[in-house]
Amino acid sequence: MQGKIIKSLAGFYYVESKGQVYQTRARGNFRKKGHRPYVGDEVDFSAEKQSEGYILAIHERKNSLTRPPIVNIDQAVVIMSAKEPDFNHNLLDRFLILLESKKIRPLIYISKIDLLRDRTFLKTVKEQYQKIGYQVICHVEELLPLLKNKITVFMGQTGVGKSTLLNKIAPDLELETAEISDSLGRGRHTTRAVTLYNVHGGKIADTPGFSSLDYEITSSEELNAAFPEILQLSSECKFRSCTHTHEPDCAVKAALTHGDIWQERYHNYLQILSEIENRRETYKKTIKRK
Repeated sequence: MQGKIIKSLAGFYYVESKGQVYQTRARGNFRKKGHRPYVGDEVDFSAEKQSEGYILAIHERKNSLTRPPIVNIDQAVVIMSAKEPDFNHNLLDRFLILLESKKIRPLIYISKIDLLRDRTFLKTVKEQYQKIGYQVICHVEELLPLLKNKITVFMGQTGVGKSTLLNKIAPDLELETAEISDSLGRGRHTTRAVTLYNVHGGKIADTPGFSSLDYEITSSEELNAAFPEILQLSSECKFRSCTHTHEPDCAVKAALTHGDIWQERYHNYLQILSEIENRRETYKKTIKRK
């Protein structure tokens, strides 16, 4: 039989196949080979009863995220709050970099806009990210049609309201929510396991909240490719390996001067580039000491 893993919990994998859900375990040879099934995997499995089964094979994956552990994702809704916590351009760009590198379509959802007294910044954010090619959404009604026939991951900083948004989309799920901690200024973790839910003609996943983000980009070339507006201009730079920092005849810096690239995004690009270069220098020094 073939199916999709929709939940992983305590060593059990729950596989959906032809409208039925089967509880399965992974064969021991997966552990020996270092392979592990994840939510979203297409698998071959055997099951005499719905409560007893074994995963026999894992199909090839088109992409994967390690945090949260989920695979074969079509798109990701990156939730950023307008307030409480305040909108974070840098964190949003880090999410977008991760998704671009994984070939996962990003959708930007801005929550808590009702808390804004002045929405000037919100207008700027929407205009700048839409100019790059990203879809920016502020209301749940805009999001619903985009979920059909897609596997969608919901992700964002702790406290931005992922579970609250999902409760609006599918009230019958009754996902746990938490108040913002006044003393800490951030939310408590409320989501404990990655699960795929059948909602609005597609599958959605609520994922554990986190306030930091690891990305698997190790070079300026990879970072360059993760910024669509920079990648588009890179071919016009004088040097193929241009980092858009100090090189002459740089098309990106020229576009920045003319206002064709957003200063906020360029600043985040430089910061992340610096982090990558520092990590590489640290790695080189460590290798030399060995």
